[in-house]
Formats: sequence, C-alpha cells, structure tokens
Amino acid sequence: MSQIPALLTILVGGIAIAVQAPLNGALGRTLGAALPAAAVSFAVGFIALMVLSFATVGNPFGRLGAVPLWQWAGGLLGAYYVWSVIWGVPTLGVVTAMAALILGQMAGALMLDAVGAFGVPVQPISLTRILAVVMVAGGLVLSRL
Repeated sequence: MSQIPALLTILVGGIAIAVQAPLNGALGRTLGAALPAAAVSFAVGFIALMVLSFATVGNPFGRLGAVPLWQWAGGLLGAYYVWSVIWGVPTLGVVTAMAALILGQMAGALMLDAVGAFGVPVQPISLTRILAVVMVAGGLVLSRL
C-alpha cells in the first residue's frame, strides 16, 4: 500500500494542530485560563469523535471493560498536550511552540521506536534519525532568532 495517503493525512493533521494552537490560545484568553480552555477543547473534540464513531462503526465501545489500565494514559497525555500548547503559545508564538512540540515528539518517538514501545515495530536508532532530531532542534533555535 502506498504511504502517500498516510503522509498527506498526517500533514493535514499537522496543519490542524498549528491552527488549533492559536484558536485554543484565544479560547484561553476569553475564558481567562488555559485549563478550562483545554477542557472545552477536549469536550468539543469528544462530541465530534463520538458522533463520528457511532456514524461510522456503530457502537464500538462495548469492549471498554477489556482495555488495560495503562492504555487509558493516552487521554491524559493528550490533555497535557492541549493544555501545554494553550499555555505556551501566547508566550512563545505559534512557530516556536510548534517547533518545541515537534522536537519533543521526535525525541520521544526516537526512543519509543528504538524499543518497540506499545507494540510498534522496532526502528533502530541511526545516525540519520539522530540528525533529523538535531535538525528539528536547530529549527527551534532559529524560530527564536
């Protein structure tokens, strides 16, 4: 299967994250704090995902009781991500916040791939992968000049 649809979908997702950051920042300013803005953002996303889930696959939630406790952590990490961006964008700006976000994602992904965490296929650490992370770090530095 071609990787192009996956890359394009994720590219659009990246654009959505960049647009989401200042939108949520504005929401935080309107509400007076980042935490309630993150909660509202998650609530809107939750409603959209529930509607899409039921519209496309019926009721996929019958097996929630079988989900191991550690798999629920993704929601907590997502909440931290949304809050951190809402909190940081007004200070750093969108470009620097996104560069820091991508650097964190790349560094974390490098480690997760190396050990095959959570069932992902092992992707060994290589010089080119390390250089990719270093280049993103360079982009973060350049975004502040």
